[in-house]
Amino acid sequence: MILEVTVTVKAEAENNKKIILAEIIKECKKKLSPQDLDFFKKNPLTNESYLLIKKSIDARHGQIKLHLRYKVFIGQPVDKEVNKSDSLPVWKKADEKKRVIIIGSGPAGLFAALRLLEDGITPIILERGKETSERRRDIAKISTKDLVDANSNYCFGEGGAGTFSDGKLYTRSNKRGNINSVLQIFAHFGADPKILTDAHPHIGTDKLPKIINNMRNKIIELGGQVHFNSLFTDLICQDSADEKIVKGVKYRDLTSGQEKEIYADFVILATGHSAPDVYQLIAKISPRSLEAKTFAAGVRVEHPREIIDSIQFHGNPDPKLGAAEYRVTCQIDGRGLYSFCMCPGGFVVPSSSGPDEIVVNGMSAAARNSKWSNAAIVVEIRPEDIPLIFYDQAKKIDCPALAGLLFRNYLEKLTKENGQGQAAPAQKVVDFLADRKSTEFPSTSYTPGLYSSNLNDWLPEHIRSRLQKGFVEIDKNMKGFICPQALMIASETRTSTPVRICRDKESLQCIGLNNLFPAGEGAGYSGGIVSSAMDGIKISSKIAENLINY
Repeated sequence: MILEVTVTVKAEAENNKKIILAEIIKECKKKLSPQDLDFFKKNPLTNESYLLIKKSIDARHGQIKLHLRYKVFIGQPVDKEVNKSDSLPVWKKADEKKRVIIIGSGPAGLFAALRLLEDGITPIILERGKETSERRRDIAKISTKDLVDANSNYCFGEGGAGTFSDGKLYTRSNKRGNINSVLQIFAHFGADPKILTDAHPHIGTDKLPKIINNMRNKIIELGGQVHFNSLFTDLICQDSADEKIVKGVKYRDLTSGQEKEIYADFVILATGHSAPDVYQLIAKISPRSLEAKTFAAGVRVEHPREIIDSIQFHGNPDPKLGAAEYRVTCQIDGRGLYSFCMCPGGFVVPSSSGPDEIVVNGMSAAARNSKWSNAAIVVEIRPEDIPLIFYDQAKKIDCPALAGLLFRNYLEKLTKENGQGQAAPAQKVVDFLADRKSTEFPSTSYTPGLYSSNLNDWLPEHIRSRLQKGFVEIDKNMKGFICPQALMIASETRTSTPVRICRDKESLQCIGLNNLFPAGEGAGYSGGIVSSAMDGIKISSKIAENLINY
């Protein structure tokens, strides 16, 4: 007999087997019928009779508690593979006669490639950036030399934007695919098995690159191809009635400068949320393939970690619990204001993908043990919130759907104008609320440095006013959030893309461009590592159906 039960204990009792066993026995008895209870009594539980399958921390009501979900084996041996309920896929040697080009090596692209290999289809990945070891050196230059390589940075390169971030694997996208199967694959390629049981799993920026390397090596081992420094420049199309049929792609070898072409049965577009050139290319070829969507913009807010830990753990932080997380959301003047990509014990990093902009993001190592914690605090921006001037600019290129992208680019360049090099414009939260420039800053994790700026003077009014009201609302539930040590660093603009690349609900192909499959965050169909991975799997599954039926 197998039961699943959840027990709630104080944090300090997590490793107390006597208390845990007693709670499990209590919960089991509540679930059993009289007949099963008799069987239960004849087969008493021991500390070897159960396995943890999920763990979450509850710090909502002053007393920190742990919710621990166990699978309990009554009268039978424990299945130690219980957390591997989804067996790993069986990957096959690639068949060169069946080829799919994948543009981008982020989670959507990598998981799409792995899914294709389940059916022996050859994935050919084109990545504009560099592999992780070289990319790491380019990222370091942003902070040390104020140099931003437009193709190798926090946004572009092997593994995509998530590689040098927290590696968060938490998602609410249960309907998009099998979350556990994605976690199993990450664990197979080197992630800590704790990701299978933690309620909010993460990998850490210090661990994720090696895992991504392992995935790439497996793809190549099975006959797939991975081409770095390969900038996608155009689609090779054949006209057919009122639509175009994509036959291949053009790309530039950034090492040699040579222009190249490559052909395949299908093309997957998994270019991430930071490639405006891709949207502009689609707009030129097929404007109706794009539509505007809601996105968000705001700032990174950084606190000393001890302040957030004290707030969330009610003045009693426990080192065993690690750095505290938080998640906030509220409605301000008809728009959502919320936290995004919260990085406990993390760092604020320069996430620009070009030298004429400043964009910030957050990351954490696996241990989440820095002395700061940060999160994006952003305001929802709907298409109707975009200033008309950007619609006028978008109409000039015959694609009104790009207005939000143009506005985002404007905000990122405006941030640069109010900073200095990659030193980001910053302000203490208390000074922002008082409408005064900060004369000094607390210590920060942002290594390019800070440049004092009154964000009230240049942030668009519909963002600025909602941030002001939003901080007050957040402080009501997280007393102490507004404090002299709380620091705003501008601007956070890449929580999601302002543009969606439309695809047919049934075929999943791009509307107006047959054989092209938009995927992941850049296409507007996901929002994070796991949901992007699931979308890549979904796309490749559809492609596999088509190729198998040929």
